[in-house]
Amino acid sequence: MHILITGGAGFIGSNLALYHLKKGDKVHILDNLSTGRLSNLEECEKYNNFYFNEVDVLIDEELDKRVNWADRIYHLAAVVGVFRVLEKPISVLSTNIAGCERVLRAVLRSDWKAKVVIASTSEVYGNRKSNQLLSEDMELYISPGINSRWNYSISKLADEAYGLSYVREHDLDITLIRFFNVIGPNQTGKYGMVVPRFVQQAINNEELTVFGDGTQIRAFMDVRDTVIYLDDIGSNPATKGEVINVGSNYEITINNVAKHVKSLANSNSEIKYISYDDAYGEEFEEIYFRKPDLRKLKKFSSHQIKWSFDDTLRDLIRRAKEK
Repeated sequence: MHILITGGAGFIGSNLALYHLKKGDKVHILDNLSTGRLSNLEECEKYNNFYFNEVDVLIDEELDKRVNWADRIYHLAAVVGVFRVLEKPISVLSTNIAGCERVLRAVLRSDWKAKVVIASTSEVYGNRKSNQLLSEDMELYISPGINSRWNYSISKLADEAYGLSYVREHDLDITLIRFFNVIGPNQTGKYGMVVPRFVQQAINNEELTVFGDGTQIRAFMDVRDTVIYLDDIGSNPATKGEVINVGSNYEITINNVAKHVKSLANSNSEIKYISYDDAYGEEFEEIYFRKPDLRKLKKFSSHQIKWSFDDTLRDLIRRAKEK
């Protein structure tokens, strides 16, 4: 099978590429390396059936040829990470929306219509006031005001609308994935991701910086389980035109994440609380509850999660200490 991954030098894309390479698939990654890293692809480069182009999907002159080669496309290219989203609000909209639409246009023009899996986000659910399960058929809303963090969810909602519209109007085989909190190897804390930031701080015995009061609830899942779900979804014809949550039902507060990391790393770090204004340099609206309804995911995949949260933390701590 020929697999094309846009934005594939990020941590999800690189783990997804390695998973497919181990299956014997041919994998082609496109990434402009704005947030992705070549070092993430070192294991992939050991395979003869791996190809990489440093190129921006917005201006790639050979995108049609690459899309026509693919049997399956994972569209992951996007501006991601809270720091980047706040810093580049216009790029978030232009890159995330126009990039997705350009890929879909290329698929429509192609002779061989690939299966397309488009990455969306749990942020489209907005700021819920209770810890309810977030299901794909819920009404979605964006909080009022000019807070630029919502540009990310707006852009992903637009991607979802594009994807579903191409299914309805052109009968393309497209599935939308709403990622919840994915963690694992190759993830960096540079752009605001909490777990790799805590891990690095803990092994250096630095203060673990918790933004806000730490009572935010998240459901984390290891990327090595995530990529199996993605393959199952991409392989199942019944997922055409579906929006599917991909995440874990294991929930934990950010306060307890910090305590777990500190304990497992045998760290002397203190936990320090930082206001959102100081952390992000502007007013910031936090999402306090984010837990997925996974009934639809289980309908399309029989995979059982193999990586517990603590096992993932142990692995990430070990990897960080070996660097």
